[in-house]
Order: sequence, then C-alpha cells, then structure tokens
Amino acid sequence: MMHVSIETQAGGANPNEDWVAGTPTLAVVLDGLSTAGLTTGCRHGVPWYVAHLGGHLLAALADTDRPLSDGLADALERVAAKHPECDLRNPGTPSATVAILRHHYGVLDHLVLADSPIVLEGPHGHTLITDVRVDDVLPDLRAEVERHETHTQGHREALQRLVLAQRQVRNTPEGYWVAASAPEAAQHALTGTTPQAGIHSAAVMSDGVSRLVTEYGMATWSDVFTTLQRGGPRGLIETVREVEATDPTGIRWPRYKSGDDAAVAYCRW
Repeated sequence: MMHVSIETQAGGANPNEDWVAGTPTLAVVLDGLSTAGLTTGCRHGVPWYVAHLGGHLLAALADTDRPLSDGLADALERVAAKHPECDLRNPGTPSATVAILRHHYGVLDHLVLADSPIVLEGPHGHTLITDVRVDDVLPDLRAEVERHETHTQGHREALQRLVLAQRQVRNTPEGYWVAASAPEAAQHALTGTTPQAGIHSAAVMSDGVSRLVTEYGMATWSDVFTTLQRGGPRGLIETVREVEATDPTGIRWPRYKSGDDAAVAYCRW
C-alpha cells in the first residue's frame, strides 16, 4: 500500500489550474495548459476541466488491472461528454498534462503525457520519467518569449503568439500530445513499469515544481527528496517560491510566469 501526501498552490492571483490527488494505489497530477488570455471555445475554463478529468481518472483507474492509458482515454471521453455544448474542436479547448503513478502487485506503473514528471528514489539514485516532446516544438517562438521580462506587454504578446502556434500542432504527429477532448491522445502517453522493491519513495509533480531542478538549477533531485522528507509537499513548493522571489521578472530564469501553479504528490511505502 502507498502513502501519498499532496499539496497544490496557485502561482499568482488567478485560479489554480493544477490538480493533484492520492489514494492507497494512485498518485495523479494534472497541469492545465495556460490559455494566455486567448479564447478556448469552452465556457467552463481550465480549472473546471482539470477537476473533472482528475475525478474521472480516479474512477476509471479504481480497477488496478486496467491499463493506465485505457483509463485516461475513458476519462477524456467522459469529460468531453459533460460539455458537448462547448466547441471541443477548437484547438484551444481546455487541456492538461498528465502524470500518474500506480502501485499494485509489487510494481509501479507510470504514465506521463507532456512535461509533468515522475521521479523515483532508489538505492542507486533518482530516475526521472518525463515527456518533453513539447521542447522540440517552435523553439524560435519560445526563445522570443524568454527575451522579455515577465509582466511586460512584449512578454504577453510573445506568449500569445507562442500559444496560438502551439495550438496548431498540439495533438498532431508534427507536434506534441496533451489531454484535451479526444481520447486518442491517451495512446500517445509514455508508459512503463518498475519493480517497487528497492524504490524508497517517489514524487509526482507539475513542472511548476520540477523547474527548481530542471530550469533553475537550484537543487538536485536528492535535495528535493530531502525537502520532501522534512517539510512534505508544502515545504517543497515553499522552496520553489523562495527561489522565484529572488527573480520576480524572469531576468535570471526566463519563464512564462513569475510563479507557475504547483502540485506535488509525495509517495512512500
């Protein structure tokens, strides 16, 4: 059985678009994709979307023998059925990254769709499981966003241009895959299995947390797990916020937001 501690916090004044849950067998993190103020064709919004997707994921995966990708496809179909009056064909329809860790029969099953990672802590160090296909898409537009300080007009305009371009390649063979309205995206998730024996703990997180290591370079994965052991998920998110507060306009670490929404599920046995 798995013990899961969770925490999620908004990165600013806007509603939190991350979602996290834990059960004795599952840890799930969803990171809603920013709309950058652009229309989506949906009247509900990203927080509504991740909350409903998360709830349906927990229900779909209550059967621990069900493949994770099948459970995700079922959840996507059920959420789409909840708002058929919205334009689900709009390329900006609410969407999210997905990271799932499941413990059963002495093994750990994982699924990642886009860049919310899972990190396993074992006797020989740390194993990072992530899907960074988005990093290969539209590098010139990404660089343009990073040339501007956050909270500036230039930054907002560059971010909108990037998001508009991303929408055109999202969930296509030429781009990258996320959870949105079509269940087919689930078949493009990265999945695998790891024996649980020897894995001391694990962390499932949104990139608003993992960037402490991957983008800011202000901690190692060993540091992250030390913080989780001492202060839990809340302590880890507070550490991220303390680092971000030293660079509020994104000069040292160019980024899309001064502080992104953050979610962590810390798993122990």
